[in-house]
Parts: sequence; C-alpha cells; structure tokens
Amino acid sequence: MSKKRLVIALGGNALGNTPEEQLELVKETAKTIVDLAEDYDVIIGHGNGPQVGMINNAMEFSSVNGGKTPYMPFPECGAMSQGYIGYHLTQSIQKELKNRKIDKEVACIVTQVVVDKNDPAFLKPTKPIGSFMSKEDAEAIAKEKGFVFVEDAGRGYRRVVPSPIPVRIVELNVVEQLVKLGDIVITVGGGGIPVVETECGLEGVAAVIDKDRSSAKLALDAKADMLVILTAVDRVAINYNKPNQESLAEMTVEDAERYIKEGHFAPGSMLPKVEACLDFVRKTENGMALITSLARAKEALKGETGTIIKK
Repeated sequence: MSKKRLVIALGGNALGNTPEEQLELVKETAKTIVDLAEDYDVIIGHGNGPQVGMINNAMEFSSVNGGKTPYMPFPECGAMSQGYIGYHLTQSIQKELKNRKIDKEVACIVTQVVVDKNDPAFLKPTKPIGSFMSKEDAEAIAKEKGFVFVEDAGRGYRRVVPSPIPVRIVELNVVEQLVKLGDIVITVGGGGIPVVETECGLEGVAAVIDKDRSSAKLALDAKADMLVILTAVDRVAINYNKPNQESLAEMTVEDAERYIKEGHFAPGSMLPKVEACLDFVRKTENGMALITSLARAKEALKGETGTIIKK
C-alpha cells in the first residue's frame, strides 16, 4: 500500500541567517523531516529570504566597490541559495537517516518556476532585496540598470522586485519520479527560480515567488494528500496578541475567508500561509492543509495540535 504524500513548506525558523547558524538549525529540522518520512512520502519546499539577501548583498558589494567580481543577476543568486540550503538540508537528513538505519535517499533539485510575464506584480515591485543605500547611490544604479528602489523605514533605499504568482513547476516530472522511488525530495527552494517562457526557451527574471504559494502549487500538481506549512507557532490564532486571542484547531475554507476579511492575519506573516492553504484546499477534492510548528509536526499530523484547513 502506497504512503500518503505530504508537501512540507519550511519557514525561516527551520533555517538560519548565517551558514553556521543554519548548519545547527537544520539538525533539528532533519529530525522532524525523518519523523514524517517514516510514515509518509515527503516533498520539501523552503524559504530563502536571509540567504538570497546575503548572497545578493555580497555580490552587489563586490561588483560595485572596486572588486573584480562580476555583477550577478538576481535569478542566479536564487539558484545559489537553493544549492547551499539544499546541501545543508540533504546532509543533515542523510545523517539522521543513517542514525536510524533507514534506507532512503535524499535529493535536492534546483527548481525553476514559470511565472506569467504579464502578471500585474511586474507593474508594482514590492519585495525588498539587497542592501540599504543612499538616495544618490540608488538613483545612480536605477538610471544605469533600470532597477526600482524604495525608501525603507528611514534606513535608506532598497531595491524592490516583483512577487508574481507561480504558474508551473518546470522540474515537476523529476520530482514525481524521485518520490515514486521513495526518495525524500527538496525542491522549489525560496519559491523556485522565477522564469518566463520565451520563443527561445525559459529565461530567468528578477523576482521573488512566495515559498508558501509555490509549495501549494507543488502540492496541487504533485497530487499531495496534504500541504503542511511549518512555522514558529503551534496553531493559527485569531485576535493575535490581544486579551481575547483564540487558537484554532481547524478552519473551514469559509471560516478562513471570513477571518481574512476581518483582518486577523498579518500580511507578510500568517496571511500568505493561510492564503496558500486555501489555494490548495479549494482546488482539491479531499485535500487538507495543516499549519503548525516545526517542533510539533508529528503530533499535529496525529491531530494533537496544529490548525487544519479543510473544505
């Protein structure tokens, strides 16, 4: 009998802001993933915000400040972050599998995700990347390279890029083949490398795809039984940080839509997670989504904690 299939979206708390910090954190992340892989077929997506920012900053600094490093386009920075996060996750999961004497392979796929070049997000870039700079420097670079900069909370100017909706996961068939072999697969890192379709093939674009939305798309296209978003809290709450805060064991689609309208979920925090879950659940017949903490994922799948989103 085949196992049920999970797509797991790892939040930033599962990784780290530096390579050293990440290497330590992923040891615990690997334990949770292997816990789940004992009972389910597991596909993993993850964020890359701090990591791609670090790479982009380093490349930007080296190319601008008299260094000999060539300018590195943003899609290539995303690919770099996928590679090194995937390496850390793969290595830690391999060690945990070996410790438990589990015969299972781990594969990291540098993944491209097609976006629509006519997506409205391209008309209004909103996602900050790279380092802070003065207004004069920002204007000079904007003139030279055509980048868009915005003033960020009085700390200086930062480049912003679009955050389009994922349309198609290019390496989906490869993911499918590996999962059927029983492998643990790491894919759509950082939401995937955004690419657009052209007459000459796929072409990378400077953008950031939300990793929860890409994980939801992956779960849908890979026919997962459940989308699991792992974050810093055990359960989703309404009236968050207020005296009448209430943690939710489950939400229907209708409940979640009402809570969104009432403004219970913060943009850039819980809102995109709930929206990604809704996107998956709405488009599947019996699919469910789960939001919970990394530390309690196994308990949540037994119904002991976490927030289930269902039709």
